[in-house]
Amino acid sequence: MAWGREAPVTLPHSAVVVSEQALLDRIQKDIPSPTPQPSGADWTIYASKPLPKVAGELDFGSRTAAAASVTLIPSAPKDACWTESLEHGWLFLLPGLEKHWLLAVGGSVQDLLAQSRVIAKQIAEVHPGGANFASHPRIADPLCASSPLGASGWFACGTAALAFDPLCGDGVGNAAREAILASAAVRAVLGGADASVILEHYRTRLIAGFERHLKLCHEFYTTGRSGAWWDEQIEACDRGIAWCRSKLQAAGEFSYQLRGFSLEPIGRQAAPNIENK
Repeated sequence: MAWGREAPVTLPHSAVVVSEQALLDRIQKDIPSPTPQPSGADWTIYASKPLPKVAGELDFGSRTAAAASVTLIPSAPKDACWTESLEHGWLFLLPGLEKHWLLAVGGSVQDLLAQSRVIAKQIAEVHPGGANFASHPRIADPLCASSPLGASGWFACGTAALAFDPLCGDGVGNAAREAILASAAVRAVLGGADASVILEHYRTRLIAGFERHLKLCHEFYTTGRSGAWWDEQIEACDRGIAWCRSKLQAAGEFSYQLRGFSLEPIGRQAAPNIENK
């Protein structure tokens, strides 16, 4: 890792690279058949877009990322990930079993490699093609809603709810937690819980998770800071943190907690403000 103005350092890691298709095949194999729902119940969990038209999206930043397949030099270690901050962005090199990938955030692959002191030395060739995508934090608003009678509604989770900066690496774990919470919320409502209370609990929990992510981003971008581009990313994080803080401070006290895969009522608990997270 070559981050900020510090000298490059080598750190141990235990990351595992898994292809999307292999992961989907493994998950789908274990998915049970749908259980029939009670008549009149119609709750939907959106794990991808599009969401219902009532939902918008709040953006905290505008940075984009470019992914490119690369060939490494023969001496480059195949079990190491490389991260490097630059004046106008950062690079992440991810060796794989069959393909090696380079992620460039803040500029084009070519422009950022031209600035690189560390990662560029590990690459023999950058292959044409690849994909460009938004890499700044984003959140759906609202994250869930119910019908006027509370008998039906929807929840957003995963990429439909939150979009994380790839720098922090906590998107997959957070999406899994959201899916568990969303399914528990639906079961709680179908079991007779007040839909408005359950939806508020779900909404607040996701906003709290989004705030934690923004604070992690803020820390990374502060330590990597080396110019105006980094200052813009920090300012965007500050705006997002302030938005989350206002929503969390306005929320009421939690009435439920997740135990395993179920939401259970609890007694009075401290309000979900920034200090309690």
